This record gives sequence, C-alpha cells and structure tokens, in this order.
Amino acid sequence: MQSKAYLIEILFVTTLRPPPPARCAPSLPVSWFLLDVTTSKNQHKMSKRPKLSGAQGRKKRKEEEEKREKDRGSGLPVASTSAAQPTSFAAASSGVPVASTSAAQPSSDAAASSGLPAAPIDPADWPSALTEKVRTELVHRGPFVIDSDFTFPKQKDGRRCQHDYFNRLLINGEKVRRTWLMYSKKEDSLHCFCCKMFSKRDYKLSREGLKDWKNASHLLKVHEDSQEHNAHMATWKDLEVRFAKGLTIDKQEMALAEAERKRWREVLHRLVAIIQSLAERNMAFRESTDTLNKPDNGNFLKEVELMAKFDPVMKQHVSRVESGAGSHIHYLGKTIQNELIDTISSRIIKRIVEDIKTSKYFSIILDCTPDLSHKEQLSVIVRIVSQEDIPQVKEHFLGFLVAEESTGDHLSTLILKRIEELNIPFEDCRGQSYDNGANMKGKNKGVQARLLQLNSRAFLVPCGAHTLNLVVADAAKSSPDALGYFGHLAKLFKLFSASTHRWGVLLKHVKTTLKSWAETRWESRIKSIEAVRYQARQVREALLEVRETAKDPVVRVEAQSLAEEIGSYRFCICTAIWYDILSKIQYVSKLMQSPSMQLDVAVDLLKKTKDSLTSYRNTGFSDAQTTAKEMCEEMNVEAELKQKRLRTTKRHFGYESPDEPIQDALKKMETTFFNVVVDTAISSLDERFQNLGEVNDKFGVLLNFHNLQKEELLQQCQTLSTTLTHDSQLDINGTELAMEMQNFPPLPSKNMTNMELLTFLHEKKVAEIYPNMWVALRIFATLPVTVAAAERSFSKLKLIKTYLRSTMMQERLSGLSIISINHVVSNQLSYDDVVDDFAARKTRRVRL
Repeated sequence: MQSKAYLIEILFVTTLRPPPPARCAPSLPVSWFLLDVTTSKNQHKMSKRPKLSGAQGRKKRKEEEEKREKDRGSGLPVASTSAAQPTSFAAASSGVPVASTSAAQPSSDAAASSGLPAAPIDPADWPSALTEKVRTELVHRGPFVIDSDFTFPKQKDGRRCQHDYFNRLLINGEKVRRTWLMYSKKEDSLHCFCCKMFSKRDYKLSREGLKDWKNASHLLKVHEDSQEHNAHMATWKDLEVRFAKGLTIDKQEMALAEAERKRWREVLHRLVAIIQSLAERNMAFRESTDTLNKPDNGNFLKEVELMAKFDPVMKQHVSRVESGAGSHIHYLGKTIQNELIDTISSRIIKRIVEDIKTSKYFSIILDCTPDLSHKEQLSVIVRIVSQEDIPQVKEHFLGFLVAEESTGDHLSTLILKRIEELNIPFEDCRGQSYDNGANMKGKNKGVQARLLQLNSRAFLVPCGAHTLNLVVADAAKSSPDALGYFGHLAKLFKLFSASTHRWGVLLKHVKTTLKSWAETRWESRIKSIEAVRYQARQVREALLEVRETAKDPVVRVEAQSLAEEIGSYRFCICTAIWYDILSKIQYVSKLMQSPSMQLDVAVDLLKKTKDSLTSYRNTGFSDAQTTAKEMCEEMNVEAELKQKRLRTTKRHFGYESPDEPIQDALKKMETTFFNVVVDTAISSLDERFQNLGEVNDKFGVLLNFHNLQKEELLQQCQTLSTTLTHDSQLDINGTELAMEMQNFPPLPSKNMTNMELLTFLHEKKVAEIYPNMWVALRIFATLPVTVAAAERSFSKLKLIKTYLRSTMMQERLSGLSIISINHVVSNQLSYDDVVDDFAARKTRRVRL
C-alpha cells in the first residue's frame, strides 16, 4: 500500500525539477518524465545484460514483454524504449498512423508505427490494459457524449437504453448529468468512464458494459453510491483540474504540447477553407502527383503553396514538411482530403437535418440521371418551410445515391433508407414530386404508390415543368406541318455549324446566332426560333452567300433549298405562330422552376396560360399572317401561300362520302395546323395538370375562406382535416380551423397567396392564436411544384465528375456536391466545429 501511495503521489503531486534539455522534438508526452524517474536504473541494468540468441533469446524476450504488459495492466510505470526516447506529444498521445503520405517524401511503416496505441472513441474498443499515455489522452478528451436525438436499438425483449439513464434525479426533483456514464454504439452497453480508467476490479460497468435494461436504473444508482466509484471519480476530476491549470510534473512540456495542438488546429482551419473554396467552385483537387512545389500537383497543393507565401502559419507548416522536421504527419494527402470533405459535408447535413426537424413538415424531390461512369445517380432534395426569421421556402440537397436498379421498389427502398439514416421521421413527409416516368409516378408499383402506402399524407405533385414540356410536345406532334417546321430549323443550324467558314459567313450577317434545340426540352426551342423570327432577312442573305461561295455541290443545293424555305410565306406564318405559343409557355415554365414557387401560384399561372391560349386561338392566325407579311416584305419576296396540287387515289365503294377538300390554302393551313396545335395544347393542359389541380383544391379553403358561408366553410375544413389524417393521427382539427377562419383578422388583400398569409401571421405574431391555420398553411407551402432543384444538381454533377475525374469514389462525389450546392450553409459552419468532428472520427497521432 505504501508503494502504491508513493506512485500516486508521483503521478499527481507537482514537484520542482529543472527543465529537460532541448531535444529535436520539444513536445513530449505527459508521462514521459514519470517513466524517466522510475526506469533509468532498470534500463541501465538491461543494457548490461548479455545478449541471448536463438530459441533461448526469443523465450527470454517473450517473458520480459509479458512482464511489461502485466505492469501496464496494473497501472505501474514500466520501462519502455519508446518512452525513453524523445518523441512528440502528438505521436505519443494516440499512436494510430494517419492514412496519408507525405507531400514532400513518402512515409515508412516504421515511422507510422512509432507511437503507442491510444484508446478509440467507443469504450468497447478500449484496450484491456491502459497505459499512462492513454489515460492522459482520455482525460484530455473526456468521455464520449451521445447525441440527445440518438435512437437506441431495441433488444429481443423490446427493451432499450434510455436517455434518462444519463441523468440522476435528486430528491428535490432536479436532474444532474452523469458525466461519468458512456454509451457504446458497438456493443449497445453502458460504461463508467473513471472506473474503466482506474479500477482494477472486473465488473460490468468497467469491463464488458451494462446491458441489463430492466434493472439498469437500480444498478446505476448502486454503482454511483459505491465508495470505489467515488474515489475513482475524485481521481479523475483532480487530474482533469491539474491538467487545466498546468499543475503537472511536466508543466513546461504540457505548455509545448498545447502550443503544438494550437498550431495543428490553425493549419487545419486553413485546409478546411481551401477545401470549401475548391468544392464551391467545382474544381479538381489533385493531378498526377501529390508532392509540394511540383508543376502538376493539383489545385489543392497549389492553394497551400500560395497561402504559404503570405500566411506565417502555413509557411511554417510547409517548411516543416519540406525539411522533414518533426513527424511525417502533414495532413496534405488525398486520404485526409477525403476525410475533411466527408467531415464538412456531414456537418452540413447535420445542420440541414436540424432545420428539417425544426420545421417538422417536409417534402421529397427525386430524380435520376446516369453519370460518366455509367452509374444511375439518384438526387435527393428536401423542401421545407423554414421558421428561423420569417417563413421561407428552402430546398436542401442531401446527396447522390447510386441506384443499382430503376424499379419503383428499389428507388423507394433507397430513399427510405437514406431518410432513416438521417433520423428524419418519414411520418412528417407531406409531399413528393417526380418527373413523369412510370417507375416514379406509377399508380401501382411506382415510388409514389409505395410511399403512399406508408404515409397517405405524402401527396404526389408531378413536376409542373416536365408536364408543361409534354404539353408542347403533344401540340407539336399533332400536326405534320409543325414537325416539318422544326426539321427545317435543325437543318439550318447543322448547315452553318458544320463548317467554321460558313459560321463566319453567318456572323457577318446576324447579331443573334442560330441555336440548337434539345430533343426533349420543347420549350427551349424558342431560342432557335427567335433568331429566325427577328433576323429572317439576314439569315436568308447568309444562305445565299453560302450558295455562291460553296464548292461542295451538296452544300450549295442545301443552302438554295433552305433559302427558298425561309423566304416562303408558309415558313413565316409557322415561325410567327410557334414563337407566340412558346413565348407564353416558356414564361410560365421559367417561373415554375423557381425554388420558392408555391402550388397555388402555379395553378393560377396555368389558368392564365390556358385563358391566354384560348384567346390566342381566336385572333392568333390573323396576327400571324400580318407578322409573316412584314417578314416577307423585309426579304423582298411575295407573301402568297400557294396551294399544292392534291393527288387523288381510287377508293372502294362506300356509303359515306369523303370530305370535300379545302381549296383555300390559308384556310387549310388554319384548319390543319393552327387550330390543331392550339386545341391540342389547351386540352393537354387540362388533362396533364389534373392531379395538380386536385391537390390544390384540397387546400383551397385556406385561400378563399372569406368567401364561404359558415356551413360550407365547416364542411371544407372537415374535409381538409380528414385529408391530413393517417392512422388516427391528425395534423389539424377541422372544427377548430373553421372557428379560427371565422375570427380571422382583417386581411390587407383578399387575393393573398399562401406564403403571404404565412408572413401575415408571423408579422402579427398571432400564430399561437390560430395554430390550425398556421399548421395547414405550412403544409401547403411545403408541397413542391417541380423537380427543377434535382435537375440543377445534375448540372453540378457534370461539373464535378468530368471525364478526367470519372473514377471518383461515390462518397467523395456526394460530399463535394453537398458542399457546392449547399454553399450557403457551408459558409455558416464554424472551423472549430469541423476540426472537432475531424478529430473525433478516430484516434489520431496528432492531438487536436
């Protein structure tokens, strides 16, 4: 007992001793001097022992190693060659080699394994025998704290660990935090931090962990009242206070270690800033080499070199790396880049998840696209109504998921798994929006059908932009003249773009160049029509010049044919009609792609578009003739629509007589082209946006309640309450909602949108007076209109995963995309929080 008390006194009592001599690495582990006091004589004796060889020597060395391991398990200082040699505190305090190679020179296995093993984060992974170095690191780091929103797994009997176990209830009703209690995610067990470090007894809380959830409360109470636990608790707290005040035997070495720790954190702050900057600009990090001061070492190391020219912290770090001073650790390798990218993206996702849980209700937006490595990437977007300052619609990107199959079953399983991993309750989902693919919106086996089985309040809202594009496609395919018109535009662009000489001829005559159009995005074709609509004369003159200067007879014939087509009265009428129709539709399409677009506003825009097309049907053809005549006059061609000769074929005898052919060419064009295109567009608007209108009608009472009678108002409120009910769980009370609407304060305008009503309630600070109205308006604003956010994420995907970066790992791709797309959230992160998360991911040789 006396020897044990003497060792404890050596460990915790500050003694006066001269400072240690200067060494190559001034930062030494805390317990280095303790080992130096007790082992100098033993090392002297060991140096005088005769060297043994063969089996006898191996046996002797094995016995000595077992003895040292036994001494480490008892907590006594032991003679260790690694402790007797000067090493840095960073290397000795953790001992796990960093998976990174030096930017200036390659690392060796010997250098990577120079430190002693330190304790991992999870207490179940702690070594059975703790050394003084490990205990020092544990006291500095403190016990691992479980998140308050963590969901503990259930055992077979249905019981699980509870968050209440981490608090002690006093007799006066107050709760005191049990700082000594830790939870192991790996073993699903509870551990005592101080007893696991200092106790020699073998019981559950200090060794394998407590898993008896039935009696956990009683066992924890007995343990914290025990005399041994209190003694270990006092030892831990006393050592923690002494470390904080610097009252240790190696005070000078601790000061050097603290300075080294601050230096590493400053370096990591700058590395995180560089990674954020490169990720937000979608730039590549690496090239063919990972060595500093090489011309092809990539943007990341170039940024480090540039910062080292002006920043003293980075200049010192780069100098140490280049000179090889200290350890081989430098945090400039590709593995550390991946870890920092993952840490930053995880921090962003954590902030987004907090925002989602604060807002409560959310909608999901999904879309798929193949990348350059032929993997199907599923983009996951979450739409919420944030309540930070004022109600605001936000769409957050949660990353890309690899979809091995495109079936509705696989995609729905994929998104549900992702939501579960983020600990977001799917029962709070109120909307889902996809494109018009059968695997997404299928009524039986689509993603929306499978999600509706789990949550009937997750209303399907098909993408309005995709649907509007299909409206134009239906209209164009309804008439042969319409398809032929776009064929001539494609031939016109191909003729000029196929040769730099011909493109130069075009530029001499026009200000707005010809544009190509996508096969699927019909509304984008207005750009290709615009150049011909306002520059028909200039384009025709360019074609005539190509006809005169071209040496290829095929090109000359093609230019002559296109010049005649553009100068025809029929082509000018088609140009005017298509430009007017697509102008009306493109305006609505662009507005619907806004992230803040609301469902009620979108429905109102579609109604106005339909009314505009209906009105255009009455006067559009005559207006198009006027425009076409002006174009023909400018080109100095005759504005006359010639009737083509109609061929007649023999018909079998029938009782029904054939329709009389239309002799007037203009009348025929109006009947077979203009009326068909416009009528098809109007009918397609009604048919394809029926689902959108039905969802809007369910929430229509929120906007026109002031125009309804009491009975009708109560009935519609009850209907809305039933719609927002799933498994006897209600979002609102219909009767209370009707009463709130009857007593609603006077509105500034009777035609207010959903978001304007939300802002009105927020500014008046009356949300708690009208809670059902507040909840219903938030749910209505959460419903998405388009999947444009997912389409925009594909643009980032193409910028990040290029043909030069096609082998990028999925984790890195998703992390870079999260930082780039959610750059507003990324810029709000604290560098200290990122470094803390980075340090806590695994035990490192550098203590951060």
